[in-house]
Amino acid sequence: MQPRILIADDHSMVRKGLKASFKFEMGYTDVAEVSSCNGLMKALRQEAYTHLVLDINLSDGSSLEVLPNIKHLYPDLRIAVLSMQPTSIYAKVLQQYGALYFINKVALEEDTTRLLRRFLSNEPPPRELSKDNTTNPFSNFTARELEVLHYLLKGLKTNEIASKLGLMKSTISTVKARIFEKTGTKNLLELTTMAIFSNINVE
Repeated sequence: MQPRILIADDHSMVRKGLKASFKFEMGYTDVAEVSSCNGLMKALRQEAYTHLVLDINLSDGSSLEVLPNIKHLYPDLRIAVLSMQPTSIYAKVLQQYGALYFINKVALEEDTTRLLRRFLSNEPPPRELSKDNTTNPFSNFTARELEVLHYLLKGLKTNEIASKLGLMKSTISTVKARIFEKTGTKNLLELTTMAIFSNINVE
């Protein structure tokens, strides 16, 4: 049986390119696409997909916010993350939610195609995907800290982040304090500067 593939990315050109590659280069014709976390959950409720290829940053938030529910509701869904974000920061957290493939968008086209073929053939990820010796001030962040960091870097205030994540303002304040402590930064400007140098992308 052919895979039923869902692409979740907030950039139309990326979705169209992946869809064309799956269809015309790999021969997979059952491919759908969404751009948001809400669209992703709706699509999963409506159809039984076998494979999900998603970015971390979607148009209405971070996919980290919905991945725990996806793992719980669709435990057999195979997940690959295709993102600009550095592996050293996100891979460990994403593996907790069943995302065993982490492919950087700046990888060579042939490497990306090779990994996606392995993923869609239900092969285990190559060992090098789980190895990352990069030291990074954000590499020991929890999933919650990465979620809050995403909105902090977008310029949202504490109450706005609390509303987005459905949490108390005090909880967000506590997480923010941990973020500044872990990174050794004193304010949002210093945090943003460090994130830029660590190749974290909020777009």
